[in-house]
Amino acid sequence: MANLTLTASNQALAWLFGLTATAPDGDLTIALVTANGTASAAGTEVAGGTYERQTLTVAAPTGGATSNAAEIVFAGMPACTVVGVEVWDSADTPVRFWFGPTDDPRTVTAGDDVRFAAGELDFTLA
Repeated sequence: MANLTLTASNQALAWLFGLTATAPDGDLTIALVTANGTASAAGTEVAGGTYERQTLTVAAPTGGATSNAAEIVFAGMPACTVVGVEVWDSADTPVRFWFGPTDDPRTVTAGDDVRFAAGELDFTLA
């Protein structure tokens, strides 16, 4: 999954060329979507059940890539088909940084859990 949002791309370029120091505000979170977004528009986030965004922790990057360091569990999902994930910060007005489709859509029934094993979500810049 190598899709930076336009916001993240601009911030990365500003950091790389010394124009500004930049970092996400607060913890990063994973959101599940039922329709994928684009670089400039968020996807359609899951709503209902006891769904809520989950905190993302990542392993130290190597070779231009990293992945989720721990299992991520979304409990008590509503009935839906999850087709992608997005990475957001925890600002008062959250900012979306990353987006991409899952390898396979996951159709869940009400009350099911969606799990991503440690290392299942890959983030690359190389």
